[in-house]
Amino acid sequence: MTKKLYVSVSAEFDTDGRMLPSVIHLGDGRDIKIKKVKNAVRAASLKAGGQGTRFLCCIGRQDIYLFYEDPKWFIESYE
Repeated sequence: MTKKLYVSVSAEFDTDGRMLPSVIHLGDGRDIKIKKVKNAVRAASLKAGGQGTRFLCCIGRQDIYLFYEDPKWFIESYE
């Protein structure tokens, strides 16, 4: 089963006002640096539910989806 894992995120804003997440802060104290944001679109999380802005983020050697569902951030977590 997939659920929402709410996280804290540090984000930057470019000169056009676009929000770009840079670091994901997990609840256990770990910080995950986002190497690159590949795209950002309005979309739903089909696995965990909810809708907002979906960021495709490159973290290390893998890509993950990070969702901004105003005013919260979440990633999809598997139980």
